[in-house]
Formats: sequence, C-alpha cells, structure tokens
Amino acid sequence: MLNFIDNFLNKITMYRLMLYFLIVLVVAAVVYSFFGKVPFQPIDLVFSVFVLIVVSWLTNKVFSRIFVVPSNVESVYITSLILAMIITPPAFGTPIDWSSISFLAWVAGLSMASKYILTIRGKHIFNPAAFAVALTAFTISQSASWWVGTQVMLPFVLIGGLLVTRKIQRFDLVFSFIILALATTILSSPSRSEILFLLKRILADSPVIFFALVMLTEPLTTPPTRFWRISYGLLIGLIFGPRFHIGTVYSTPELALLLGNIFSYLVSPKAKYLLTLQSAQEVGKDIYDYVFSPSQKPNFQPGQYLEWTLGHKNSDTRGNRRYFTIASSPTENEIHLGVKFYPNSSSFKTALRILNSGNQVLAGQLAGEFTMPKNFNDKLTFIAGGIGITPFRSMIKYLLDRHEKRDIVLYYCCKTADELAFKDIFDQAVKQLGIKVVYVIADQSGFLTADLIKQQSSDYQLRHYYISGPRGMVVAFKNTLKSMGISGRHIKIDFFPGYV
Repeated sequence: MLNFIDNFLNKITMYRLMLYFLIVLVVAAVVYSFFGKVPFQPIDLVFSVFVLIVVSWLTNKVFSRIFVVPSNVESVYITSLILAMIITPPAFGTPIDWSSISFLAWVAGLSMASKYILTIRGKHIFNPAAFAVALTAFTISQSASWWVGTQVMLPFVLIGGLLVTRKIQRFDLVFSFIILALATTILSSPSRSEILFLLKRILADSPVIFFALVMLTEPLTTPPTRFWRISYGLLIGLIFGPRFHIGTVYSTPELALLLGNIFSYLVSPKAKYLLTLQSAQEVGKDIYDYVFSPSQKPNFQPGQYLEWTLGHKNSDTRGNRRYFTIASSPTENEIHLGVKFYPNSSSFKTALRILNSGNQVLAGQLAGEFTMPKNFNDKLTFIAGGIGITPFRSMIKYLLDRHEKRDIVLYYCCKTADELAFKDIFDQAVKQLGIKVVYVIADQSGFLTADLIKQQSSDYQLRHYYISGPRGMVVAFKNTLKSMGISGRHIKIDFFPGYV
C-alpha cells in the first residue's frame, strides 16, 4: 500500500498536491454547509474563495512585475485556499457585510505582498497567510477563526495532510510540534484530570492538525535539516498553547508560527540566486549538463539541492518549480545542473530544453543532508542509478579539486553504455584519488546485486552507503543492503521534496 502511495506522490509536485488537497477541503466544506455542519452557507464559502483568489491573483501580478521575478500561480491559489480555511466566510446577502469583505481583501493582498516585500536577499521570512491574519488582528481588530478545526473536517484534513507530509518527508517536524503542543496545553489546563477529554478537544475540535500538516510544513519558511526542523517544531509547540503570552499579548496559532519563522530564518540558508545559462551540452544519451553563471556564488555542500523556478506558459500538473541536485562542486565557479529528458517530458523540462544562452532561471531553498560524513576515515559506497549520478559528480569533483582522498567505491548503474554521464571525472578520480568505480551496464553485464557488492568490497559490512536514483531503484537497493545485514543507520538515500 505504501509503495502505491509513494509511486503516486512521486508523480506530482508538493505544490500541486497541496493545491488539490485544499480544493478537496473546500468541496467537503461546501457539502457540509448544506447540512448545517459548518457555521456558514454554501454561497458564503464560494464567495469568500472568489474574493480571496481574485485579490491574491491581482496583487501577485502587480508585485511580480514590480520586482521582475517569475510569479507562481499555484502559490496564489494555495495561499488563498488556506485563508479560506481559517477565516469564517462572511454572509453573502443583504445587507452586504462590507467590513468582512474588506477583511478578506486585506488579508489576501497582505499575504501576497509579504512574499515580495518581507524578504532578505530573496529569502522569505514569514508564512504569508499567518503574517496577513496576524497583522489584520493588530491593525483592524479582525482575526482568523480557524474554523477548519472541527470534527467533521478532521478526516479530510488528516488524510490529505498526511499525504503532503509524506511527500515532503517532514514527519519529524510534525511530531515534535504536536507532542510539545499537546503537553503544554494539557499541563497548563486547570482540568488535567480529564486527559482523554482534553486530547479529544485539542486534536478534533481545534486547528492543531490543520496547523501542523498544512501551515507548519510550508517549505519556504521551514529549516532544511533534521536537527533544526525538530527544534523548530518544539519551539512552536511550546508557544502554541493559548496560555503562552508576552505581556498582554497571548499566543495564537499565527503568532506562534511567525515567531517560529524568525527562528527558522536565522538557522536556514538565506539567499536566492539568479542563474544565467552559459551552455547546455549533451553528456550522455538524453542527458544534458546545463552550466549556469550565478548572480552570487552559493555556499553549499556537495550533494545538496536547490529549488529551481522556471516561469513558462501552460504549466502541467508538475508546475513551474522543481528540485534538482547541484551537480557542480563548491570549488567550481559555475553551477552545473544534470538533467535526463524522457519522452513526453513535463512542461518544466520542455521549457528547460529550449532555453538559450543568456536565459535566466531563479533558484533558492538550498537544502539537503545527502552529504559526505565529516569523518575522513569512514568507508563509503556510492550507488547511482541513471541521472542519480549528479550528487556523486558534485562530491567526487570536490575531492579532486581539493586533492582529498577517501575510501570510496562507486557503482554507476545504467541500462546502456551511452547513458553514462560525467565519466571523465570519475575516470580521473580513479587515477588521482584511488577511488574504485564499477560501471554496471544492464545490457552488458546485468544488474547490480548483493553478490557483486560483496565481491568488490570484502569490508562491505563496515561501509556507509549512499543511494541516488529513481525512487523504485532506491527502495530496491535499500532493501538489498538491509538483507545483507547493513544497518539502516549506515544507509543514506537522496531525497528532495519534488519530482525529478
């Protein structure tokens, strides 16, 4: 069952998944409103969504032109629908409730504007929806009700939210937040003797689950590494409780998130990069090495990835933002991007393929823990499938340029010999660094097996394994290694929250 879910999730971007999830929530709420299960009429929610989307779209359009950056329509719809879930829709009828309508317009406009204005070096600081409702609460005394936190909405929130969280692999963040949020709320309650009642009220009749699975996991304001994500979740969980206050200002979900956003900003990479294409060269069958000149040189570790934004018309279900591993080494001045093209490629890859020299792409959200250990004595085995070779190109090029020797065995698996990319670098590493490279060509020698790994490395049980490639291949090799007695602690898989 999990394999089926993961295969589905791997075919859609997290942004499009979130958008579909929120649409389902709106539809469910409209249906419930017919039966009086939510505190508004169907037309109220439809009208509220309409106002939020129109104002958000117009504001985003204006600011994207002012700041001359690619706009992302998906983020407009996502933010609008999140706002629709946390602000009670105004009654649509006569007399017209202009105050509530202006509130909707304000939060929609402020949320979009904050994405462009409240940035430092292109890095987002605050969750846009949380910022907008917090600011309006202080300025015009109208605030979010978080009406989505009800029992009737919980099944939809839980199922969709868990799918999103699995897609982006942020369970560490979600669990750390929920555990501390529950603990602080229960401990601060005067009726701690009724623990089961409190748990039900907190989980089923409050916005905790929606907040954790939708708002907290927002990728642009979340720390990129596991340690800082857990710390981020614990911090927000601590201040999430209604009894937490600073002076006369008591905590609300949006204020807790904004305080956490500040912490996240301080511990996260802070730059976005405008990359200008210098060249694109085919380095293997349907594999291209794109070379970009960055507006400023990223400070990254070999094996990390960036989120790439390529504005183009008529984007498909995978959107105009994708995650790709940086194929270049930090020692190189240019940024290399290795891309494999398939028949019926996504609209993103179609647009990428026709880029000309001088065209620009925006990149940011530097993250990833698929990096080499600091201990130089650790013995490493790299297993790459197809275009999964890119992080190893980055690592080995880095070692070559720094003249650093490590005990490394690289298995490079391809279907045919003409699909091998960056072979010159790996052959150079064999000669200069003593790295062992085993090319496993399916059409010639079959597939990589446990027996082959044992033959090539008598010390295979002492090694740390890094696996990168298509998801099916990564899962298969991870299972193979575990069947060989390799501890899961010694296996790293290349993960980033998007479809390659």
